[in-house]
Amino acid sequence: EICKIWSAMSRHIYKQLLQKKAVDIGVGSFAVVPAHARVAEDKVLPIERPVFILSKSLKLFYNLESDETKIPEETPVVQPDFEAIAANTHFRHEILEQCVQETLLYFAGALRDNKEVEFSFR
Repeated sequence: EICKIWSAMSRHIYKQLLQKKAVDIGVGSFAVVPAHARVAEDKVLPIERPVFILSKSLKLFYNLESDETKIPEETPVVQPDFEAIAANTHFRHEILEQCVQETLLYFAGALRDNKEVEFSFR
């Protein structure tokens, strides 16, 4: 059930990224940022790459270090639309939201205890 919820959440995030929006899930934001790929010795190709940017408050609270990637100013940052996500699943939006919040609390606890955590998104 949890995997189904996060799969629906992942699809929702993906759709928002395709619309050039960032999605803030509390502990951080998923976004697409500009980057460059070297395609030849003297040629660089501008690209966009998806990233997850950990929230500043979480980094400060747990004394974590990460790259200083920033969401471009012109990129709107949205919250997950649990009603829209629920419309594509058999779960009520309250259940979806609670599951996501509990997973994020577990994630924060793992950070506190210095454990490795892996989230997989398609």
